[in-house]
Amino acid sequence: MKAIIIDDEKRARISLALIIKEYCPHVKILAECENLSQGVKAIRKHNPDIVLLDIEMPGHSGLELLDFFDEKEVNFSIIFTTAYNEYALQAFKFSAIDYLLKPINPDQLCEAISRLEKQKQKFEHFKILKENIQQEILSKIAVPSGSSLLFLDLAKIAYIKGDGAYSEVFCVNGKKTLVSRNLKNFEDILCCDNRFARVHRSYIVNLEQVMAFNKSDGGSLSLENKIQIPISPDKIQIILEKIKIIKR
Repeated sequence: MKAIIIDDEKRARISLALIIKEYCPHVKILAECENLSQGVKAIRKHNPDIVLLDIEMPGHSGLELLDFFDEKEVNFSIIFTTAYNEYALQAFKFSAIDYLLKPINPDQLCEAISRLEKQKQKFEHFKILKENIQQEILSKIAVPSGSSLLFLDLAKIAYIKGDGAYSEVFCVNGKKTLVSRNLKNFEDILCCDNRFARVHRSYIVNLEQVMAFNKSDGGSLSLENKIQIPISPDKIQIILEKIKIIKR
């Protein structure tokens, strides 16, 4: 695989190149660039498979790279390298885009490259990433469905039901999607957002969709679509407090 490194810090470029040489010998570094302008020229010249791209650089953010290309020209995958804050990292996870935290961990780099070899990134992924990072709240999540990725609007998710290694995502319009991720995976990504909470071992709920709390039968939540979702007894008080905050 052919690769290009774009990072304004010389030490970071050298370190990353050495890690790739030692741990990913099948990846050949064709160019090392210190800014986005050089990077764009190198991409057009070398046609790489992978671009290892720093986000925070003088002049242009790494997120602006795709502004220089038409959709049909983007036949390379990107692994972002970053020291970004937690919100931005969630945006990467939501958008199904690979990122590596500095200092780079060799094992995580190998895993990211291996994922890219198996599944090609799409231009749409980067558009969603940019949209998620620029907004104050995350707007969409990328989820695997069969051999493709679906982008779901978070505001339109009513609840998620877990069933072993799979989960069903139920939207407010009644549509449901079977996703090859367990509920814990959704919890790790979604529940940092105050709009979502795991209310039961089998359910995550969009708290903005909750209409009422029913005390009978151990407790349940009534959603706007009339669905009743059970709530674990030990979570009742915490969830009710979160709902109050969301509904304000």
